[in-house]
Amino acid sequence: SARAAAAFSGSPRARGAMTTMRPFTCDDLFAYNDVNTDALTETFNLNFYLSYLARWPEYFTTAEGPGGSAPTGYVMGKAEGRGERWHGHVTAVTVAPSYRRMGLAKKLMRELEDVSEKVHDGYFVDLFVRRSNVNAIAMYEGMGYVVYRRVLNYYMGEEDALDMRKALPRDVEKKSVVPLKRPIQPHELEQDFT
Repeated sequence: SARAAAAFSGSPRARGAMTTMRPFTCDDLFAYNDVNTDALTETFNLNFYLSYLARWPEYFTTAEGPGGSAPTGYVMGKAEGRGERWHGHVTAVTVAPSYRRMGLAKKLMRELEDVSEKVHDGYFVDLFVRRSNVNAIAMYEGMGYVVYRRVLNYYMGEEDALDMRKALPRDVEKKSVVPLKRPIQPHELEQDFT
């Protein structure tokens, strides 16, 4: 019935199903406050977002709710590294609380993975996640990411990060995801790009 359809369309699952993906725009910076609401979401300064949008627009995707409403989530990233270290990096992925647990973060991650593989021909995708963020870690592991290494005191010297990676088809032997045997310090990350 029409009444049942209307009730269903307001449910969280229906909202997630009706979400569409599109390129992030400068205007989204004025409407994404509901997305960046929890302590686990990094909020950067305006220049940071604009520099990513200018340099890697293909890596910046937003999800918007029904009828073109405000952003319900976004992913931003970049391509970096050299040689077999050439990869896509997830700088941030986040979803508004009312749109979580509907698979939206996975859809956003797949968008970034597709860009890393099909546009930039990367060897892998990597990301950093707080060790305490068990929900995100479980989601990434379910998508095929593995813990490559632990970065000590990565988050403002207070919490370690897990550097998680997923090999892309170009890395046939999956060398990029063989875990390191020891944790590293943040300054050692620079070696990945030289």
